Amino acid sequence: MFAHISEPNVVSEVIFWGATGQAKVLNEALSATDYRLVALIDNNDVTSPFPGVPVMQGAVGLDSWLARRGGGKDLFAAVAVGGARGRDRLELMDVLRSRGMTLLTVVHRTAFVAGDALMAEGCQILAQAAVCSHVSLGSGVIVNTSASVDHDCFIGNGVHIAPGARLAGEVTVGDRAFIGIGSIVLPRIHIGEDAIVGAGAVVTKDVPAGVTVTGNPARPHQVEN
Repeated sequence: MFAHISEPNVVSEVIFWGATGQAKVLNEALSATDYRLVALIDNNDVTSPFPGVPVMQGAVGLDSWLARRGGGKDLFAAVAVGGARGRDRLELMDVLRSRGMTLLTVVHRTAFVAGDALMAEGCQILAQAAVCSHVSLGSGVIVNTSASVDHDCFIGNGVHIAPGARLAGEVTVGDRAFIGIGSIVLPRIHIGEDAIVGAGAVVTKDVPAGVTVTGNPARPHQVEN
């Protein structure tokens, strides 16, 4: 499932902002589709992981490449930035949108998305992930490999649900929060904006905005002196 359906046998060109691990995962998700990765942008000086696909450095490199191409018309884009970087992901989506590109929502061929689930632009539902009935996903949400979001969850903009995480029904996750690898969130929990749930945590109580929780049961993370 994608934000755009091409005409049969017509290849749509895609660029990614991000040229490391998340780009590799996204490019694999595009295999056997009518989308073809043609360029990468990264703020760092990195080597392209894909033969024949160039890497431009930052917005200046992107603008130079677009000028040679003739602009961003008919070009699709995805932000390949994972981890607890929801704010960065949303800002980069604005950069790409401002240059006339269409933000692509990518659903891996092995993922499950319920027919009544709602997804805003720029979401990424990766291999073997599940987005269940009456779920609402904001812009730029990542539901990573084998993660699951059960019924009636509301997931804010820029949230990343890491591989293997499990959200039970009626969970609310605020904008830009990060739900760590293999964590479990019990039913009807509210996780605030910019909160972080550590890997393997079991969340039994609401998490305030901006707070990091770890452990089983999850508690606010104490920084050792």
